[in-house]
Amino acid sequence: MTKIYVFPGQGSQSPGMGGELFDQFPELVKQTDEVLGCSIKDLCLNDPDKRLGQTDYTQPALYIVNALTYLSKTENFDLRPDFVAGHSLGEYNALFAAGVFDFITGLKLVQRRGQIMVKVTGGGMAAVIGMQPDKIKQVLKDASFESIDIANLNSPKQTVISGRKEDIDAVKTVFEDAGVRLFIPLKVSGAFHSRYMQEAQNEFADFLKSFEFQPVQIPVIANYTAVPYQGTETVNNMVQQISSPVRWVESIQYLKQQPEPEFEEVGPGNVLTKLIKQIT
Repeated sequence: MTKIYVFPGQGSQSPGMGGELFDQFPELVKQTDEVLGCSIKDLCLNDPDKRLGQTDYTQPALYIVNALTYLSKTENFDLRPDFVAGHSLGEYNALFAAGVFDFITGLKLVQRRGQIMVKVTGGGMAAVIGMQPDKIKQVLKDASFESIDIANLNSPKQTVISGRKEDIDAVKTVFEDAGVRLFIPLKVSGAFHSRYMQEAQNEFADFLKSFEFQPVQIPVIANYTAVPYQGTETVNNMVQQISSPVRWVESIQYLKQQPEPEFEEVGPGNVLTKLIKQIT
């Protein structure tokens, strides 16, 4: 059997996530509060200022809950996975689990990532349900909406597109006329995982120059390549991920080729579990 842990990304957050984990790891929570300048427990459990849905708070909060879930699962039991993967932000939890960086370093990375990404405005994203990616690309081309990019290849029936907000709004009727089952605009301010993130990507690349990373101890499947990280690819994969599509379908297909693969979602919700069922 091949044990595979997958970590969810932005969109899986919800008030109340983390539960008793914060009391289970008081020292890490104390360090977290010092880095964030606020109570992570209060943010996740109560969200008093309604910030949990803001990218610059969502990303560190979700990273923390994913990481504590992983630590809780593995600290007293021999449950080390054979492979790890994460969806977008979740890839940082996969890298943490694989020993590329420690908990606080990972927190600083995702905190800065969120701060950079939240500054990107004027963009939009939408989930296109019930249409194959090749057909989506053809619809965009035929309607002269080639300014819109494919952002997330989540499952054969769910693809997320990304671009300028006005283009995402305008293309809705195009897809409806083309027979798409559902077109769901996402609650984001930026065109994440698209060409419009290039400036943010460059800024994050500069930030990463001050860090040193360790070799992976567990194979990590990269969103950017849909295959395991290689020794020299760590920084490039993290950088390129910001403006490149999340190749989740290919990532899961790669993992399905392993002997008797067993997937487990580590973090709040079951979004990835549902996607994996659709893929397999």
